[in-house]
Amino acid sequence: MKRMIVWAMTALLALSASAQNHMPSAEETPQLEFALQLRVTLDAAYSVGETQHGRRTVIPITGGTFEGPGLKGTIINGGADYQLANAAGRTEIEAIYSIRTDDGVYIHVRNRGIICSGKDDSGRPSFYFRAAPQFEAPADSRYAWLNNALFVCQPAFDPNFKGIVLNVWKVK
Repeated sequence: MKRMIVWAMTALLALSASAQNHMPSAEETPQLEFALQLRVTLDAAYSVGETQHGRRTVIPITGGTFEGPGLKGTIINGGADYQLANAAGRTEIEAIYSIRTDDGVYIHVRNRGIICSGKDDSGRPSFYFRAAPQFEAPADSRYAWLNNALFVCQPAFDPNFKGIVLNVWKVK
């Protein structure tokens, strides 16, 4: 038993050392595949004010549409984007809502991310907005693939749309 533990520890140390010296190749780098675009309509934001965690803002989600390869539908009224901002220019976001596909399947969405504004290393203004939506689709539906993948999204700005446009990619 003692020998097994020593062997396991030695193997873990060897793997750890080799992993630290190995830089991933281009083939090992995760790839992104476009999954869908969400066009989310919003109601007026309101502020809870300064809390013990920062400035809390709530933005009600009133609807919208989504479309991607193999799925299309509407965003259900009733969700919200909950934002928590600190004095350093960083905002944590968590949007919770549901979508309904054109064939009647409801999917729950929880999208967490960050928005940072400030200055880059050169002193120029910078803006970063990324999030990682998680989907809960019925396991017996044709959308079950959404349950078993990681996704990332970023906004796309459309001056002709009153709301937010989010492009979503699946990490392959």
